[in-house]
Amino acid sequence: MSNTDILFKPFKLKSLELPNRIVMAPMTRTKAENGIPGAANAEYYRKRAEGGVGLILSEGTVVNRPASRNDPGIPFFHGDDAIAGWANVAKAVHGAGGKMGPQLWHTGSTRYTEWQPDAPVESPSGLLGPNEPRGNTMTDADIADTIAAFAKAALDAKNAGFDTFEIHGAHGYLIDQFFWSGTNLRTDRFGGKTIKERSTFAREVVAAMRAAVGEDFPIILRVSQWKQQDFTARLATTPDEMTDWLGPLVDAGVDIIHASQRRFWEPEFPELDGEKGLNFAGWAKKLTGAATISVGSVGLSSDFIGAFSGEASEKSNLDGLVERMERNEFDLIAVGRALISDAQWTNKVAKGAFDQLEDFNAAALAELV
Repeated sequence: MSNTDILFKPFKLKSLELPNRIVMAPMTRTKAENGIPGAANAEYYRKRAEGGVGLILSEGTVVNRPASRNDPGIPFFHGDDAIAGWANVAKAVHGAGGKMGPQLWHTGSTRYTEWQPDAPVESPSGLLGPNEPRGNTMTDADIADTIAAFAKAALDAKNAGFDTFEIHGAHGYLIDQFFWSGTNLRTDRFGGKTIKERSTFAREVVAAMRAAVGEDFPIILRVSQWKQQDFTARLATTPDEMTDWLGPLVDAGVDIIHASQRRFWEPEFPELDGEKGLNFAGWAKKLTGAATISVGSVGLSSDFIGAFSGEASEKSNLDGLVERMERNEFDLIAVGRALISDAQWTNKVAKGAFDQLEDFNAAALAELV
């Protein structure tokens, strides 16, 4: 396997200083009893900080809207008890020498299980996917209240002692439902025929969060082309469209773009630069100048979709990752399932102990250890 020193180069942006380039990807665990993170959640994240991860991004944790989550085990990021619980998580991570940010979320009209929230789900146009009605179309008041909820969550994250936060704008959830023409049919200023027009809601969310935390607190935004509703969906089919989509979000206050794709080694526009061309994070960095995080099946032989049906995944080498990072394609790399199975994954890679890395067993998803 290649020399991995590039993964352990320090990174600094505004107030965020990291010892290495490895990020724990946000992964839904549905293990927060009554929506409140407790001692088990704190210990889970503490172990990954102790294991050497440079930056931990929490599982999605929802803002203060009546139907902002789609499973009862998803944690809240509002209310005194939940914020106190998250402050304890941040304290545990810091005690182990780590840095952390919560991923702030609204699940929109998506489904996760058969569980239903008490209030009707909401989305830009009352759609789960193209031609698939579910829930309410958001009113202007709903939109304003949601923007305010994200801004309050941003301030709470800073006051709770976190080092950053990530806005979940990917995978077909609420913010992404505004981006996507298949779920945003609005004719007001939050809709439109172009991706730039449909990004108005996200820009206003980012701007409100930036105003809440000040200029020096770093903001991460996670985006994706694919949706859980449609793995083949694309918001930007050309670099110009990607610039129209992501550039204004950076202008609004995003410091780091977390460009989610299912396999990090796949080129975003192979028709332009070949089969080894820039991936999604690489193009996002090139077009906006912002720092980027790449992600997608790092260190494993298959992507995450199979994990939900119990599929295991074998460990794989990091040669392609090292090659891309050495050419400065993106700044940080997020690791997901490998860190669920092996809390010491980062330390093992740092020591070159590749033979000690563990395969991913989907049974690990049932536990929080």
